[in-house]
Amino acid sequence: MEKYQIAIIGGGLAGLTLAIQMADAGYSCVLFEKNNYPFHKVCGEYISMESWNFLERCGLNLSAMDLPRINRLQVSSPSGKLLKHKLDLGGFGISRHLLDFKLAEIARNKGVRLFEGCKVNDVKFENDQFIIQTSAGNYTAEICAGAWGKKSNLDPKLARKHTQRKHDEKNYVGIKYHIQLDFPEDLIELHNFENGYCGISKIENNKYCLCYLSDSENLKKYNGDIKKMEAGVLMKNPFLKNYFTNAQFLFGQPVVISNIKIGYKAAVENHVLMLGDAAGNIAPLSGNGMSMAMRSAFVLSNLLKNYFNTKMDRTQLENKYEHFWKSSFKKRIELSRFLQKLLKNKTMTNLAISVLKNIPFLRNAVIRSTHGRPF
Repeated sequence: MEKYQIAIIGGGLAGLTLAIQMADAGYSCVLFEKNNYPFHKVCGEYISMESWNFLERCGLNLSAMDLPRINRLQVSSPSGKLLKHKLDLGGFGISRHLLDFKLAEIARNKGVRLFEGCKVNDVKFENDQFIIQTSAGNYTAEICAGAWGKKSNLDPKLARKHTQRKHDEKNYVGIKYHIQLDFPEDLIELHNFENGYCGISKIENNKYCLCYLSDSENLKKYNGDIKKMEAGVLMKNPFLKNYFTNAQFLFGQPVVISNIKIGYKAAVENHVLMLGDAAGNIAPLSGNGMSMAMRSAFVLSNLLKNYFNTKMDRTQLENKYEHFWKSSFKKRIELSRFLQKLLKNKTMTNLAISVLKNIPFLRNAVIRSTHGRPF
């Protein structure tokens, strides 16, 4: 079996940026991605400016890509009450279809062994190394990082703790479109509807991302018919009714992911180091999940360099990384679960937006909690 110093399962933002950093540092790295680039993902496609410099250090010349810069936020209640706010740090828009594809190209050019269309069937830790069983064969590695996103066939196989919790937790469905419409390029909007919310912002090539998260019960009420749910639930919000009626939808069918659970999982399980959504799903309304994923890759890359330089052993590596995740993200993820439950109540959602609209310092504190510092 081919052996590498690090194996990464999942080729999203966390996996790709970790691979690029480790290749830059001279370590042998293999990455397994079940899809073929480029491909669409359910994602809001707004990235906080905290990640701009990091992506450019990874080799992505964002400055030359003519991407929309976003510095205004508008939030509506289900009844249409509107809150407006200026984003001091702000962000930029880029599709995952383009971003992940560009990062995969950079990773390959830097020497990462990248397998596309490759499913990982199992991961075993034996004799202080990992055996990764894939559809392309078996490989071994000293370190294994899990960057497979919100859910994977590997979660139950690794007997991860979050898979053994009670099954009464709320499930959500995420749905994404690319659209064209008359909409300001410096604005991101978040529109609440019964048991969910929808974000809209500009990406590259004069397109816009429209992505929403809904309680799965909404979809069940309409027997799984997305169009009927949108007409019966989302379009009760007047802003969303306008967009769904007048926008040009560019996908034949939306991109959909189901059975999403919001909450903290674990940053280390069975010696696998988890990144991004594999370590914890954050509600989109309360955090920039893409920047969190990349920040975790940034921190882990530095810890791994110390590990390979024998400045720490495996136990110390795992403890330090677990501490980073808990101290940096656990409270934020728990807050996102609370806010997600709050949106279940239409009256409370309307009240919360009224309160934030009239208390600027509280509004500023909430916005700051969703954007981190540049890294």
